[in-house]
Amino acid sequence: MTMATVSQLEHPAHTHARNPGLPFNKDAVEDVYVNLSAVERRSSTLGGRRSVKKDYQAAWLLKAISCIDLTTLSGDDTPGRVKRLCAKARQPVRPDLLQALGMADKGLTTGAICVYHTMVETAVQALEGTNIPVAAVSTGFPAGLSPFELRVKEIEASVAAGAKEIDIVITRGHVLTGNWQALYDEVKAFRIACKDAHLKVILGTGELVTLRNVAKASMLSMMAGADFIKTSTGKEGVNATLPVSLVMIRAIREYQEMTGFKIGYKPAGGISAAKDILGYQFMMKEELGNDWLQPDLFRIGASSLLGDIERQLEHFVTGRYSADFRHPMG
Repeated sequence: MTMATVSQLEHPAHTHARNPGLPFNKDAVEDVYVNLSAVERRSSTLGGRRSVKKDYQAAWLLKAISCIDLTTLSGDDTPGRVKRLCAKARQPVRPDLLQALGMADKGLTTGAICVYHTMVETAVQALEGTNIPVAAVSTGFPAGLSPFELRVKEIEASVAAGAKEIDIVITRGHVLTGNWQALYDEVKAFRIACKDAHLKVILGTGELVTLRNVAKASMLSMMAGADFIKTSTGKEGVNATLPVSLVMIRAIREYQEMTGFKIGYKPAGGISAAKDILGYQFMMKEELGNDWLQPDLFRIGASSLLGDIERQLEHFVTGRYSADFRHPMG
């Protein structure tokens, strides 16, 4: 990927057919296995086999910006903070840097804004006139242990408020106890409540104990109708990692081979450095192909990542690293 190949970067419509899901099949889940040593070896060697520099690296980082779900999920969120974040989503990189990069007229935005339900309406209003969707975390985020009926109502309320994407959390206990029917029924009900909004299923991989559990939960969620599968809430002790990502990405590939439907992937939590996101992009390209470098199939849950990418782009343009405060979130 070079600067010349980074063309229109505004958020595209979802052009592929939505995943309708499959009937529940316990055997299809129980038969999932993971070769742990192979996963660890593949993940550990990825960075050493691939490296991009200068204009190639700048191009990859610009593409990463278009896939970021710019996120604020704090207890002290205010309408003012959300409006500033939306302004950053509209203009993620300083105009002078975009001009120097030859990208001033390419419509670069982030992939989405991700907020709690109470901030959905504020974000929708702040993004009016753009193609940037609002994603709402839902279903008792981050633990997912509120009453089931309330979790469904929360999805419905966020959709009614204008959210185009819903990031739900599963009941991790269903995975840990092997209650696959209960997990399938839960995700299926959440998909129905989403209506036309896309469903992103957060597995909470840091709490699933084994990579085999991650693979099983990934497959089950896709069978139940997930449009995306996502690693983490960002609140667990361990969030997105390359081994977990590889397992989830290969589950996506297997599901596509089974059904023909493309499922998106979203790593989230702990991705704050530009050099780290390159590894995820390389893995997506090598394992799934170029379609999964686009924001309709690849998202990055992050907040501080954008600031570091902007610093790297300024270094590419000027040869100097700038202070963090010169790249505010809004």
